[in-house]
Amino acid sequence: MPVVIGLVLLAVAAAAIWWMTRPKPLEVHTAIAHQTGSGPGAEHTVLNASGYVTARREATVSSKITGKVTEVLIEEGVKVTEGQVLARLDDTNVQASLLLSQAQANASKSTLEETRVRQREAEREWDRQKALLERKVTTQSDYDHAEASALAQRAHLAQLENDVTVAERTVAVWRQQLEDTVIRAPFAGIVTSKNAQPGEMISPMSSGGFTRTGICTVVDMESLEIQIDVNESYINRVASGQAVEATLDAYPDWKIPCKVIAIIPTADRQKSTVQVRVGFDQLDPRILPEMAAKVAFRETVTAGAAPVHRNVVVPHNAVLSLDGRDVVFVIQNGRAERRAVTVAGTQGEESELSAGLAAGEKVAVDPPAGLADGAGVDERKL
Repeated sequence: MPVVIGLVLLAVAAAAIWWMTRPKPLEVHTAIAHQTGSGPGAEHTVLNASGYVTARREATVSSKITGKVTEVLIEEGVKVTEGQVLARLDDTNVQASLLLSQAQANASKSTLEETRVRQREAEREWDRQKALLERKVTTQSDYDHAEASALAQRAHLAQLENDVTVAERTVAVWRQQLEDTVIRAPFAGIVTSKNAQPGEMISPMSSGGFTRTGICTVVDMESLEIQIDVNESYINRVASGQAVEATLDAYPDWKIPCKVIAIIPTADRQKSTVQVRVGFDQLDPRILPEMAAKVAFRETVTAGAAPVHRNVVVPHNAVLSLDGRDVVFVIQNGRAERRAVTVAGTQGEESELSAGLAAGEKVAVDPPAGLADGAGVDERKL
């Protein structure tokens, strides 16, 4: 009897030791592989990419002349209309020059009116001398003198008319320069930055020192779009007018319907990308310039279309390079299975596999060190 009890105690102790020293399952995060295609009549994603919201119309508003800022009438976030006054520059010297040019123009007009009177008088005297000469009452010398005087007044009148035109155009130039001291919004939009304060100098070109080159930046919020650099290997999956589903990083649960506006017909040889412009079907105040966005280019499978082989998509950090091969760890029944795969390409945070994995299978994401084929795992879904 004591022998039996001893054997039982020994077995219990061995079992406890095994339980405490047994290999513990590795904790892994998993994701489900999905196929890029679907059945007829349904939309499916053919390409995932990322980009940024940009404004097609954006301007740093400056002045046409160099001057000192006397008044700034805007702040960041303010809506402005086309032609609205944004700021004013010191116009003291321009006002003085305008008044001087107006006085000179008035003086020229007065001289012109006086000359017109004298010209009419000279014309009448010429006509009188002509009549007297025909009746042999005056001399040829008096007639010639009257003719010369009339012609001289005509020439003087023409010169003064030109002087008046010059004076009026000088006034117009100074009026334009006075208008140039008022800085207006080139189009309707929202002020996103205020770059100058009263008392600072502003210039249409950079001149160094403390001279500003702009009053503010105005963005046309109606011109917002998404600009994306698509790897040239995948640009064949993008077409003008194609449906796109966008997601802003700031609102990850908000799916925004969009469409492709244009594919810029040139490639960037440094990045091996082609720029694609994507427009929003409907703008929303939550969409702001420079926001990061992820986009999914969509495609509809038509009924009767020939079957098209679609790749399987997994998170890019589920694919490892081991022994010169691309592999993933498939999780089934609490065990990890190492499987070789063929990577068709990587776009953004996803990799496309053309062989080695089926849609619906679970793969380990960021597999922990020490994970091996057949190892037990404690699954955690992402």
